[in-house]
Amino acid sequence: MTVYLVRHAIAAEPGPEYPDDADRPLTHQGEARFRKEVRALAALDIKIACVLTSPLIRARQTAELLREQYHDASLVETEALAPGGSYRAVLAALSALGDCSSAALVGHAPDIGELAARLLGARGAIEFKKGAICCIELSSLPPAGPGTLRWFVQPRMLRAIED
Repeated sequence: MTVYLVRHAIAAEPGPEYPDDADRPLTHQGEARFRKEVRALAALDIKIACVLTSPLIRARQTAELLREQYHDASLVETEALAPGGSYRAVLAALSALGDCSSAALVGHAPDIGELAARLLGARGAIEFKKGAICCIELSSLPPAGPGTLRWFVQPRMLRAIED
């Protein structure tokens, strides 16, 4: 299975306007920038068959932007990708996708970076900027060993493809 780990796009800052962190939406700039990233993925012939997302608004909106390009991809919301979700729960959510060959997982920092490290057999969390994406190939679910990092791109790199 090919797994694309995605940190949600730029979201509104925490504050009195959003007393519940789960309700913070993407900014207009975040939406526009991530749309460019998704178009770049498609231009690079990246295939995404399934999208798993945290239920928090900013992650859900990021996942929906992926679905604008990959409209045939299934979209599944899972608490496993919410802040504090467990590695085992993420693996269970991935396994529940059945024969999905490529899945994008949209989550939050630092969890998405910790998930990347676990899947790769690395010691420390990998830093993901908002909108960053990495591609990891897994030989099996649950992984029998470390996955293979195929690529890790910062948002600016993908947007440069579309400019």
